[in-house]
Amino acid sequence: MLDAAAALFCTVGFTSTSTRAIADAAGVRQASIYHHFAGKDAILLELLLGTVRPSLDLADALVAGAEPAAARLWALAHADVGLLSAGPVNLGVLYVLPEVAGEQFAEFHALRSRLRARYSELASAASDDADDRGELVLGLVESVILRRRDTPDLDVAAVQDAVADGVLRLVGCTPTEVAAARTLPVSLGV
Repeated sequence: MLDAAAALFCTVGFTSTSTRAIADAAGVRQASIYHHFAGKDAILLELLLGTVRPSLDLADALVAGAEPAAARLWALAHADVGLLSAGPVNLGVLYVLPEVAGEQFAEFHALRSRLRARYSELASAASDDADDRGELVLGLVESVILRRRDTPDLDVAAVQDAVADGVLRLVGCTPTEVAAARTLPVSLGV
């Protein structure tokens, strides 16, 4: 059901997608949708949470890690870009739906704020020059959402490396520090 809803929300749009259309695409009866979800908003919330929870779990583990902060920040950005690039549909585009601004999606916004804070913690620890660049760092990571939309045959591995390197440069790491961060093994802890 979630896969069917994701495909429809990302292609037809949230407002234009009915629970009947989701049920038909999933090959189930419409009543089955309501057995698992209260409605379309609940389905959308579950999809949104599925995009941010894995990144937040990883960020929590990396913030507590012992490796150099630049290596942990690089690993988080690299993994997060991979997560946002995974799957048959670009779920990240759901972030910009006008409906997502509603308070029924407060849990998603709270988790995303925690993720932004983790990026800020790692960015501050990685460079004395980082101030509070969590918003910029998260924005650079999430830029892959639009890149994926515009480039269907995206070379995910190359983009992961480029964005993770860019994150470190954004927080003020030197080229030597970026190169070192790329090569240090980091325990992902999840």
